[in-house]
Formats: sequence, C-alpha cells, structure tokens
Amino acid sequence: MNALDSLPVVVIGAGPTGLAAAAHLHERGLPFTVLEAGDTPGAAVRQWGHVRVFSPWRYNIDPAARRLLDEAGWVGPDPEALPTGAELVGDYLQPLAELPQLKPHLRYGARVEAISRLGLDRLRTAGRDTAPFLLRLDDGDELLARAVIDASGTWRTPNVLGASGLPARGEADVVAYLEHALPDVLGADRDRFAGRHTLVVGAGHSAANTLLSLAELSAAEPGIEVTWAIRTASPTRTYGGGDADALPARGALGARLRAHVDAGRIRLLTGFSVHALAPTDGRVSVVVRHADGANESITVDRIVAATGFRPDHSIAAELRLDLDPVLGATRALAPLIDPNEHSCGTVPPHGVDELAHPESGYYAVGMKSYGRAPTFLMATGYEQVRSVVAALAGDWVAAREVQLDLPETGVCNSNLADSASGDNCCGPEPTGRGLSTGISGGLLSAPVSLIALDAAPAGGCCAS
Repeated sequence: MNALDSLPVVVIGAGPTGLAAAAHLHERGLPFTVLEAGDTPGAAVRQWGHVRVFSPWRYNIDPAARRLLDEAGWVGPDPEALPTGAELVGDYLQPLAELPQLKPHLRYGARVEAISRLGLDRLRTAGRDTAPFLLRLDDGDELLARAVIDASGTWRTPNVLGASGLPARGEADVVAYLEHALPDVLGADRDRFAGRHTLVVGAGHSAANTLLSLAELSAAEPGIEVTWAIRTASPTRTYGGGDADALPARGALGARLRAHVDAGRIRLLTGFSVHALAPTDGRVSVVVRHADGANESITVDRIVAATGFRPDHSIAAELRLDLDPVLGATRALAPLIDPNEHSCGTVPPHGVDELAHPESGYYAVGMKSYGRAPTFLMATGYEQVRSVVAALAGDWVAAREVQLDLPETGVCNSNLADSASGDNCCGPEPTGRGLSTGISGGLLSAPVSLIALDAAPAGGCCAS
C-alpha cells in the first residue's frame, strides 16, 4: 500500500462541483476532506440566491449526489423547473452537505492560502510524485493530502472594467459606486438603483439579467435611467440563439432584452471601452475611448461591471501547472472551450486527461477549470469530477469513458469578427449567435414569458 493512500483527497470548495466530487469520492470509498471558505455549503451561490438559472433541475443535480440523497429519502424537485440560487442551495446543496456520508468530512471557514508538496518547492523533482500535498490555511493550520481537487471557482475574482484587461484609470477610486455581477436590483439592493442612472457594462448573460431587472424596476420607480455599454459593434452575441436554444429560458433572455432596447427603455452604446472613471459630485464620470481613439464622457450614479471572471491560480504557485496562456485553463482543455474558436452546439466531452497538469494529483475543476472562458455549465463540472475521481480510484476505463450531454445553445462562437467572413459557420440553417454560459453568465432573475424571435436575416455568419 502506498503511503499516500492513507491520506485524504482534499476538495477545495463546497459548491455544486465540490460537493459532487465529495459524493463521488464517497461512492469510490476514498477518504476525503472538503474545505469551504464560507460558513455554509454553496456560500458563493447564496450571494446570487435571488437569481433564477436558465437550466432546469435535471441539469443541475449530480448523479452520485442524487443517489446518496435518494437513499436518504430525499424528495427531489420538478426536473423541468428552473431553480433560483437560493433554491439550489436550500433544496439540494444543504441537504446533500447534511448527509452523514458527507457532513463529518466538511470543514467551514477554511480558506486555503497555499498548496505545495511536503518538503519540496516547485523546483525539486526527485520524489515529487510520492510526496503528499501540503495545504496551508489562512489561520496557519496545515493539512496533508494524496490529491487535491480545486473546485473553488472564480466568484471572488471578477474581471476589471478596463478594456485592455487592466483596471480603468481611477477604477479603485469609484468602488463606492461600483457593483459587480448580479446585484439584487429588485430586492435587497433596490434602494441603490431606484431613481438613478445605472450603467451596465458587459455583453454576457449576467449583464442581460441585470438589465432586465433594471427595466422591470423602472416600470415601478420614476426617474430610472438604464444605459448598456458593450465593446463590440453589435449586441447580437447577447441576444443569443433564441428559438434554436434547447433551454427556452436562455433563448428568451436575449429576446426580452432586445425588446427593451428597441422600445428605448434601455439605451445601448456600442464600441464602448471604459478608459477612466472619476467621482463627480456624488456621481461617476465615465470616460469612453472609441476605436478611432476619440474620447467622450457620460455621468451616471451606479456602474454594474458584468465583465466576467478570471481564475486565481496563486494558491498553486508552488505546483507545476500547464496553463494555456490565453484562457488560464489547462493547455489540453483550452482549445475545446476557447470562445474565440468554439463553435456550434456543445463543449466536447472532456475529463481527467484534459484536466491533468504536470503536477500529478492536482486538478482544477468546475468554473476554475475554464479559466476566463464563459462557457461553463454545472453539468460539465459534474462529469469532470466523475472522471477525475474514477482516475484517483484507479478505474481508468471509467475515467476515460467521458460523456457530456449538454443542451444545444443554438449559437456559434462568441467572436463577432467571424461574421464578417460571409460564411455560414453554423451549417445550412442560420441561427442566432450567443454565449453558452452557465452560473457566471447565464442567469435569469424571474421566470420568463417566451417571446418569438424574428427570422434571421440573410447574409453573415449566424446573424440574428
């Protein structure tokens, strides 16, 4: 027996993917510990608990987790219903975390500060694969592990407002006026938006969600102005796949947004690049730089930065990671999920082989595995951890029998420059273009009434 076999597999994060990993580890009879920085399971999900996801329950429950819950007499939700974040936690993650098979292995308030190999820095090779992982927590406690599954996500590391990947000038000076993705516009945060002019920056589904909530609030509260700013020349990507989307709620999201823009309830600014920000008499002056180098300024009360997220790999700085220089995902996974290239339909099946690093036994899964790509769905994370745990158990046949059944988005890639080619990248039947996004960008704030999209005009690649 290898000395490492007596050590637990440490899972970082008790969100949907992390708890799914725990369920699979239990089924495989592997010892494990789950470290959660928050005080409860699904702590990050609770922060967007007011939001309704566009994927129904049947895509949001891990099979191994369901088996454990069913054995305990759990009554599952309607598989076709769309849960809110709060329902995802209350009806699924909390009961899962309370199961006696998992609960003793969960530690809350345990934030990982760094991961290394015991007695070895990144430079040392001899004996590396047989040395246990060393995890140091921010309270100074240390744990040893035979393997690490990092499901910590990206919620705490949003992208900046600046268009070049750097903060806009003065961004740090306007934090009092700045909201990150998915504020509770119609609930707890209502007073911050009522009667004010809000600028929403971003072209993903998180931006669409917030814009729809602001449009709804404006119908009840006088004096609200809503401006939507995107860097591209067209909002087509955000409007999405419409009727071609296998998730009707996701397809309807863009249709509702377009209706508000067309009606003038939301002012759309295209080719909009945030250059500088400055507090001005209790408001924020936003300097915009256009593609031709010209500047202009608008003044608003609030800014919602729905500009996506990025991974933070700093805790693994002493591990040997093979990261794609563009996305920050593994080098093998990056071409499968790159939003500049990834086309029509779904993400190809992928598992332990695509998630592996030169550092044997370390895997980033879930949102973090996708780096900066906004194309993640919970079902993807569940299949990732099934494959990884099978490999850790030595069942390489199961680990490599990867199957990924994701709903079609009715979209091509997210690079609008492709549309200039005049080729139909989606095949003979043109559909809308959008993002196949999940928790980070594919959300709804309320059940939607479906709105039929107009037929796509001729010409261009996947135009709508």
